[in-house]
Amino acid sequence: MDLQRINFILNNKEKCDVFYDDRPVWIQAFDDSTHIAKVGFVDNFEEKDISIQDLYEKNLH
Repeated sequence: MDLQRINFILNNKEKCDVFYDDRPVWIQAFDDSTHIAKVGFVDNFEEKDISIQDLYEKNLH
């Protein structure tokens, strides 16, 4: 995933299914300079900082 798509997802009210390692996540925030996103996992309360390159959408993947 790239910064343009991350910005679109965060600034759009449309639901987008985003995944990390086959687990659904929601993007809480991201840092333009490091390309690191803070994500929360939908299936539990875990949070993680990951590279935006590791995020994907199944319908586009």
